Amino acid sequence: MKFCVLSSGSTANCTFVSSGRTRLLVDAGLSRRELLARLAAIGEDPKTLDAILITHEHTDHIGGLTVLARKLDIPVFMTHRTAPAVAWDDYAPKLHTFQAGTHLTVGDFEIDTFTIPHDAADPVGYCLHAEGLKIGLVTDLGYMPDSIKYHLRGTHLLVLESNHDLEMLKVGPYPWWVKQRVMGRNGHLSNDMASDFIREDMATSTAALILAHLSEHNNHPALARLVAAQALNDRDLPTRLVVAEHGKLTEVIEL
Repeated sequence: MKFCVLSSGSTANCTFVSSGRTRLLVDAGLSRRELLARLAAIGEDPKTLDAILITHEHTDHIGGLTVLARKLDIPVFMTHRTAPAVAWDDYAPKLHTFQAGTHLTVGDFEIDTFTIPHDAADPVGYCLHAEGLKIGLVTDLGYMPDSIKYHLRGTHLLVLESNHDLEMLKVGPYPWWVKQRVMGRNGHLSNDMASDFIREDMATSTAALILAHLSEHNNHPALARLVAAQALNDRDLPTRLVVAEHGKLTEVIEL
């Protein structure tokens, strides 16, 4: 299994995962040019991609989707309610829609889908199973309900939102209504909320944890790392901790 967060943050989100035979993208917020460059940087050819999974329709997750899907002509998976919110510009994609909670099979991957609390049409998280391993991806959620904790049991690699430091958000440059949205139950996880999950509920099987969707203005990679590292230390977990910095690809993780 090969895994890399190609971009994460408020402007563009895109993740690459490969079983060796099946290669997927989760979200497509990057421009086609930038995506091709980042795939090349990790030694991957976009022509070998098998499908794109979409979490929700916000621009930072689908900004490059139409151009990319047209160029590669590969299947795109999203929920029934997300699909009408995507503009295809007269292109008929190989679109596969599903109900949140449905189990999908894409090549080598068995994929669990589940609802997440966010202010989009029908946002979902994913757990991908292949080669006896489980990868969980949960970003863009305002809190961590028991249903999501259940889905994240037994993960070997987890991408978890650590969007903002609450105090930085409160004194930061956003208008008050945006701050309320970010802090709300359909907004984004704070560093402290992410660390609460790590400390109390994260599976001990999680060999690698990637903190993702950090705010450019209301967080700092070193701060997010510090808070999460303390939570891991409290449980004496040897989990490898990676921070997806704004606009940068992470190191490649092989499981």
